[in-house]
Amino acid sequence: MRDYIFNRFEIEIKRAHYSFQRYKKVSTFVLLHHEDDLEVETLAQYLRVSDKFLKIDEHTYFINFAFTSLENTFKAAQNLLLELDNHFNKRSSYIAIEALDITNTPKMVVNKLFQILEETRKHSYSRIEDESILNSTF
Repeated sequence: MRDYIFNRFEIEIKRAHYSFQRYKKVSTFVLLHHEDDLEVETLAQYLRVSDKFLKIDEHTYFINFAFTSLENTFKAAQNLLLELDNHFNKRSSYIAIEALDITNTPKMVVNKLFQILEETRKHSYSRIEDESILNSTF
């Protein structure tokens, strides 16, 4: 991953950590992958204004569901998948979810999200997973 992309991850994750420490506002981080090219404008129409997202490549985005608990992020992720499935007329999106934990460094968060996404694409039928998939046996 390029340094400038990681720097953008780091800024967004640190911003979420600060919001939690200062105001007790939760966030949940998501890595979204779609097999087709997913344009910024397309994704933006399916997210809330308060959600921050960063394009990693033509297929992958990092999303900070600001002010959103883990439970509510699963619901938001389901809605996002439904919208993308309908938009592209196929089921080729996958989502990895990581709850805010201020003890995790930005690098730890990013690495875990990529691990979750990889396992989700290989083994999951739900297409939306959190770190529990890393502890599963297949």
